[in-house]
Amino acid sequence: MNQFLGPLDSAQRIPPLQQTRIASFLISAHGALAKQLAINLPGQLKAGWQTELNAQLHREAEIVSLLMRATSWVPDFTLPYQALMWEAAWLPKAIPGISDQVLAMTIDIAALGHAVHGAIRPAALLPEDVSADDPFVVALRRIEFESSRLIQAQIRFLKSDELKPVRAAVSTAVEGRHRQVRKLWAELLAGIGITRHAESAQAEA
Repeated sequence: MNQFLGPLDSAQRIPPLQQTRIASFLISAHGALAKQLAINLPGQLKAGWQTELNAQLHREAEIVSLLMRATSWVPDFTLPYQALMWEAAWLPKAIPGISDQVLAMTIDIAALGHAVHGAIRPAALLPEDVSADDPFVVALRRIEFESSRLIQAQIRFLKSDELKPVRAAVSTAVEGRHRQVRKLWAELLAGIGITRHAESAQAEA
């Protein structure tokens, strides 16, 4: 097992199979966030935090579009099964203790977004000698940069005064989504020969 992607080819690029698997996972996760935000955000925004989630909707779609174009794709017959597993994992989850289903779904979307943007650090997988001009490398670095900004939208909502009465339920939802995302991410990396010690420990927590 390695801690970084590779071995690099003669042009110092990431192997296409590793690109394909990582991009597929990220497209699945960010695509699910985009779809859920598009469905659940109201047509008329009524709170400041909703403007942040509206901005996130478009950023998620941009990430999906970027990965589709920047990845060197190769056939991978394991992907249909894995994609089904990932898509099932992103489905909305009920939150015990919250009877308002619209609010519960919004909290779950924010919790999932917090996990995807906080637990996944794709650029940390890049070796030092990777080609800085490779579109896939640029895409991973761009995604990690955007994630550091987008997570602020989830934090603003999840810590808002509106959710003070259900703070314990919110914390449980966020922790559950983090465990789920870390586990799936660690499994994906293990499938391409990568292990990240800190992330593996978190996935098992």
